[in-house]
Amino acid sequence: MKIIVIQSGSKGNATLVIDKGRVLLIDMGVGLRVLKDALEKENINMMSINAMLLTHEHWDHTTGIRYLPPLPIYCTKETSDRPNVVEVIPFEPFEIEHFKITPLKTSHDVKNPLGFVIENGEDKLVYLTDSGKIPVKSLQKMKNADYYVIESNHDPEMLMATNRPMMLKRRILSTKGHLSNEQSATYMTMCVGKRTKQIILAHLSEEANTPEVALNTYRKVFEDAKISLEGIELKCANQHYSVTGGSK
Repeated sequence: MKIIVIQSGSKGNATLVIDKGRVLLIDMGVGLRVLKDALEKENINMMSINAMLLTHEHWDHTTGIRYLPPLPIYCTKETSDRPNVVEVIPFEPFEIEHFKITPLKTSHDVKNPLGFVIENGEDKLVYLTDSGKIPVKSLQKMKNADYYVIESNHDPEMLMATNRPMMLKRRILSTKGHLSNEQSATYMTMCVGKRTKQIILAHLSEEANTPEVALNTYRKVFEDAKISLEGIELKCANQHYSVTGGSK
C-alpha cells in the first residue's frame, strides 16, 4: 500500500492510496494541475481513480471535486448531496475493490465528519485529520495500524501568539477544532503497536506550528510515556509538496 499525501493544511488537502493497481482519493481540496502532477509521477491516469473518500465539507477538502470525473464519492449523507455520493455510516465497514474501509467518527465543527481505516488484507492505514478530539470508539478501531496519517495541527503557545482573532483561536483549541501536537502524540501512544511502521503528521498550521516543533513534541510525549519510537518512521506532510508513505 502506497500513500501519497499530495497536500495537507488549511489551504488544501488531498491524499492518494494506491495498491494492486487500484487508486483511492481521500478529499480533493487542491487544484486540477496539482492532482494531475501527483498522478503522473505514479503513471496513473485520472480516470483510473476508483473512488473518493470525503472526510467533511469544508472548502479545503472539497474545492477541487468539480475537476474530477464522475466517480463515486463515499461520505456521510450530511456531507454532500451530490448525485454520485454513496452514503456511509460511521463504524459500518464497506468495500471498494479489494479495500475494506471502516469510517471513523471525528469531532469537528461540521455535521458527521469522518476519518477512515483502510485495509487491503495485509496493511492497515488510519487516516484522521480535522478533529478536536478522537472519540473512544474511533480510538479503539485505530490501534496497531501499519501506517497513520494523523492530524498534528498546532502548538498552543504558538497559536496564542498569532494575530488570529480570539474566536478563531478558541475554535481551533476546542473539542470540535484541531488536535495540538501534544494531543496527537498522546493519542498515538495509545494506538501504536507491533505492526506500526510509520506516522505521518498532517494538517500542520503554517502560522502556529513547524515540522521541527511537531516532531520534537512527538518524541518528548513518547519518551515521557516510555514508549519507543524505534522502528517507526515519523515524518510531516506539507502544504506545498507531496509526501510519500506506506510500503516501499
